[in-house]
Amino acid sequence: MKAIRRFSVRPVLPESLRPLGDLARNLRWSWHPETRELFRYADPEGWRAAGGDPLRLLGSVSAGRLAELAQDRRFLRRLKLGAGDLNDYLTEPRWYQNADDELPAAIAYFSPEFGITAALPQYSGGLGILAGDHLKAASDLGAPLVGVGLLYRHGYFRQSLSRDGWQQESYPVLDPDELPLELLREPDGAPVDVVLALPGARALHAHVWLARVGRVPLLLLDSDVEENAPGERDVTDRLYGGGREQRLLQEMLLGIGGVRAVRAYCRLTGHPEPEVFHTNEGHAGFLGLERVRELSDAGLPFAAALEAVRAGTVFTTHTPVPAGIDRFDRDLVARYFGDDGELPGVDPADILALGTETAPGGDAELFNMALMGLRLAQRANGVSTLHGDVSRQMFAGLWPGFDAAEVPITSLTNGVHAPTWVAPEVTDRAPRLSDGELWDLRRTLREQLVEEVRRRLHDSWRERGAARAELGWIDHVLDPDVLTVGFARRVPSYKRLTLMLRDRDRLRNLLLDPDRPLQLVVAGKAHPADDGGKRLIQELVRFADDVRVRHRIVFLPDYGMAMAQKLYPGCDVWLNNPLRPLEACGTSGMKSALNGGLNLSVLDGWWDEWYEPDFGWPIPTADGPGADPDRRDAIEAAALYSVLEEQVTPCFYDHPDRWLEMIRRTLTRLGPKVLAERMVRDYTQRLYAPAAHAHRTLDPAADPTASAQLAAWKDRVRTEWPQVRVDHVEAAGPASDSLELGGCLTLRVRVTLGGLEPGEVEVQAVTGRVDHNDTITDPATVVLKPAGRPDLGGSRLYEGELALDRTGPFGYTVRVLPTHPLLAGPTELGLAAMPPAGAASVESGVLMR
Repeated sequence: MKAIRRFSVRPVLPESLRPLGDLARNLRWSWHPETRELFRYADPEGWRAAGGDPLRLLGSVSAGRLAELAQDRRFLRRLKLGAGDLNDYLTEPRWYQNADDELPAAIAYFSPEFGITAALPQYSGGLGILAGDHLKAASDLGAPLVGVGLLYRHGYFRQSLSRDGWQQESYPVLDPDELPLELLREPDGAPVDVVLALPGARALHAHVWLARVGRVPLLLLDSDVEENAPGERDVTDRLYGGGREQRLLQEMLLGIGGVRAVRAYCRLTGHPEPEVFHTNEGHAGFLGLERVRELSDAGLPFAAALEAVRAGTVFTTHTPVPAGIDRFDRDLVARYFGDDGELPGVDPADILALGTETAPGGDAELFNMALMGLRLAQRANGVSTLHGDVSRQMFAGLWPGFDAAEVPITSLTNGVHAPTWVAPEVTDRAPRLSDGELWDLRRTLREQLVEEVRRRLHDSWRERGAARAELGWIDHVLDPDVLTVGFARRVPSYKRLTLMLRDRDRLRNLLLDPDRPLQLVVAGKAHPADDGGKRLIQELVRFADDVRVRHRIVFLPDYGMAMAQKLYPGCDVWLNNPLRPLEACGTSGMKSALNGGLNLSVLDGWWDEWYEPDFGWPIPTADGPGADPDRRDAIEAAALYSVLEEQVTPCFYDHPDRWLEMIRRTLTRLGPKVLAERMVRDYTQRLYAPAAHAHRTLDPAADPTASAQLAAWKDRVRTEWPQVRVDHVEAAGPASDSLELGGCLTLRVRVTLGGLEPGEVEVQAVTGRVDHNDTITDPATVVLKPAGRPDLGGSRLYEGELALDRTGPFGYTVRVLPTHPLLAGPTELGLAAMPPAGAASVESGVLMR
C-alpha cells in the first residue's frame, strides 16, 4: 500500500552529540575527509547504507548506538575537534579578507543548477558541477558569494537501461526535509514567501530553502507550496523539464524571484547586499530586469536604471552554438510582463528590446536569453580561451562596428574543486613517490574502480531483468593491471559518444590485444527528449554487451557525482572527442588530471589552451569550413585508433618510466592551472572587482545623477553618431622605397564630430601586417591626438606617429570611437566611424586603407 502522506521524523541527538547536526547540515563535509570519517566511525554499516550522506545516517542510526557514542570519549574528542575546525573554517580570515584590492562586499551568483554533492541532486551536467565547484572554491577562499538557484522536487532524472539497452528515466521524489536544507523563515517563524505576479490575477509563490556550502549560503526557490495552484506548484518540478512556458516561468522565478530571495536573506541575516550579480548562463538573465524594476520603483528612469544595473553585472556564457541558447516566442514573454504580469513599472517594449535578435540571420519573433544577458551586463566572458574566440564571433552582431576579435567578451577558463574530486590516496606528496610507489598507487586506484564497476554493472543487469545466475561473468569484468580509459559526460551528438565504434574491428583488437590490452569505462545521460542521444547510448551498450568484449568495455548507467568520484581516480587516460570547437571548456579531463590521469582529447576547450606532450595526447582533427561530417568522423576516428595503438598503449606497457614522469608533470605543472581556486581568484580580480567599482560609481544611493548622466550621454552619442565621419587621411614620411624597420610615419586625419566634443571620442590608427586580402592581422592601435582648432567646416585635425616596427606587407586604417570614463572599454557601444568602404589613397608612397 502507498502512504497518503509522507513526512520525516528527525532524530533527537543527546546534548553531547548536538555538534553532529551542525556538521551534517553544512555541506563542507562533502569535501572534508575528516568529517566524513567521523560519520563513518559513528555507524559504518549505516554510513554505507546512507550512501555517505550524514543527514540520512543520522536519520537511521539507532537510539542505542547514539547512547554508546554519547559515552565514547574518543569519539567525543574527535567530535569536539571537528566542530571547532568547522567553526574556524567559517570565521577565520582567508584569501579574500587579506586581499589588497577593494573587493565587493558580496557577490550574488545565479545558476539554474548546482552540483554540490550527490546528497543534493540538483544538477544535470557540467554547468551545474561548475557552479558547485565555484561556490566551494569561493568558500575556501573566503569570497562572500550568495548562490541562487531553484529546488527541483524531482531533480534531473535517474537513468536505467532496458534489456535491449534503451535509456529509461525515472524521477524519484525529493523531500526537502530529508535533504541538507533548512527553510528560510521570517522572524515570526513563517516561511519567506517570494511572489511573482502572473497574468489573469494569478500568482506564483515560492519558499526559499537554504543550503550551507561551507561559508557560502545557497538559496533554492521551491514552487511546490500550498499557496500555488497545481500548475504553479509544478514550475520547479524538474530540471530542464516541461514545455517552453514552464521553462520561461522557471527562468522568471530564478532571475526575478532569486533577487527577491537574496534581498530577504540579507534582511533576515544581516549579510551584506551584493554589489555584483553574476549570471551563470542566460537562464538567470531576468535578474537584471528585477534590479531595473527596483530602481524604477525608486524613481529612476529606465535608461538610467539600466546603466546602474549593467555596471555591477557579470555574464558568463557556456555555449558555443546558437542552438544551445534559450529562446522564447516574443508573444509568450510579452504575456508575462507589464500591467497584467511581472515588473508592472517597466515597459514591456523595453523588456522585449533587450532580447531582440538584431544581427543578420536573427529571428525578430524570438526573445533570446543570452542576448538579454549580454545587454544587461557590462562584463562578459567565455569559459576557455578558444571559447572566448568562438563567443566573440557568435555574438559579434551586437557590436556591428568591430571585428569579432574586438567584441568585448573576454575569456576566463574554468577550473575544478580539488578537494571534491581528488581521491584521498592522491596526497600532495604523490609526485614525490618513488616509481614503484607511484605505480602501486595507480594500481590501487584502478582496483577500486574495478570493484565499483562490477558492483554497478551487477545492479544494472539486475534492473535490465537478468537473473543472478546469469551474472557470474561480471566477477571477471575489467582487470586492475590493464590500461584503463574513461569516457563519461552528457550525450549530445557533438560529444560523439560512439566515435570509438567507427571501426569496430579495430576497437575490438585494441580491447583484446594479448600484449597491450586496454579497457573502457563509459557513462553518460541523454536528455529525456533526445532520442538521437538515446540511440547512441543503445549502440554503445549493444557493443559492450557482446560476450567477446564485455569484460573489456562497460557502460554504467546513471552517471552522477558519486560515480564520477570513483571514475576519475581510477582511469589512466581520460578520453574526450567532441566536434571542435563545440566543447566550451570540458572540465572532466581536469578532474582526471588532478588524480594523475593523462588526457587524450581533441584540441578543444581547455585542452586546446594547456595541452603539452607531458600531459597527454591530442587527437588530430579534420575540422574546417564545409567539412563533410561523415568524412570528418572517419578521419578523426582513425586518428584516435592510431594514437591509442602507436603512442598510448606502447607508453603504458613498454615505457612505464615515461608514463610515470607524465603523471608527475601532470600533477605538478598542469594541476595548479585547473584549480577552481585559480578560477575564482581570476573572476574576483578581473571581473568582480571592476564590476564592484563601476557599481559604486553609478549606484544611485551614492550619486543619484551618475547613471542618468551616463544614459543621457549614450543617447546623445547614438543620436549624433551618423554625423561622425573620417574626412581625410594623409601620411608624411619617407618615400615608399625608403621605408625601413625602425622608421615612422606621421598620420594626419581630419574628422567631423557632428555635435560631439573632442573629449567624447577617441581617434585611432589601427596598424599591423596585412594578408593577401589586405586584412590587418595582429592589429595594434595608436591613439591620435587633437591638433589645432576646427576649420571653417567644423572638421578637426588629429595627428600621431606610426612606428614601423615590423617588416613585410604593412597597412593601417583609422577609426573614431566614442569614449567615456564610465565605459568598460571603447567597443562597449558598438559604434565606430571608418573611412568610406573601398577608400584608399597614396601619400608618400604608402598605401592608405
